[in-house]
Amino acid sequence: MNISIKDVLFKIRVFFIPYLLVLMLCLLIKILFSREQIYFAVNSRNFPLGDFIAPYLTDLGNFWTVVVLSLILVMFSYAKAFLLLLINTVTALTAQVVKHIFDSPRPTLYFQNQLAHIHFVKGVEMLRLHSFPSGHTVSAFTTAVLFTYWAKNKFWGLPLLILAMCVGYSRMYLSEHFFEDVTAGSVIGTITTVCLITWLANMQFLKSAKWNRGLINKG
Repeated sequence: MNISIKDVLFKIRVFFIPYLLVLMLCLLIKILFSREQIYFAVNSRNFPLGDFIAPYLTDLGNFWTVVVLSLILVMFSYAKAFLLLLINTVTALTAQVVKHIFDSPRPTLYFQNQLAHIHFVKGVEMLRLHSFPSGHTVSAFTTAVLFTYWAKNKFWGLPLLILAMCVGYSRMYLSEHFFEDVTAGSVIGTITTVCLITWLANMQFLKSAKWNRGLINKG
């Protein structure tokens, strides 16, 4: 029996339904407020604990985090390790293509005449180009969707959504991205992952016993 997009969305509904509500709220915020208003609303609300935590949160959207998680998964399931690495690679490449199409400036370049009024977190390398969309957010939502899909207890989808959102917010807090970059990153990560899960889940070789065991889980 083939798996459809409807089947995938049903399995991740605890993640997907709240995500749609958050996405609608994000679109409303974007309609009501300008890029500058949203950016400075986030940037002005900084505090020492936030400066400490944000770099660690943002690293959860780093591709190296995906590699580490894949190495852990290989101990239990070759198929899941393969899917996590492959789908994250596809969504990351998708994000890079979009970045180079839009070639939009990051906050440090966009607000280059107002840098004295911007809060920066010490020790964070500030990038200047390819702002749209946020690649870290793409990765965070890709991984969150996959782990929600695999989880036996689907209520893990809610904390996974919150964690992915925190990664996105950290990108704005660190002045690496704008609100629309993060919002678009979440959409790319979520929708592309759902489509790829639907396609790859119907691959017969991934359903075999050989692929569904790992180095310490012999089946």
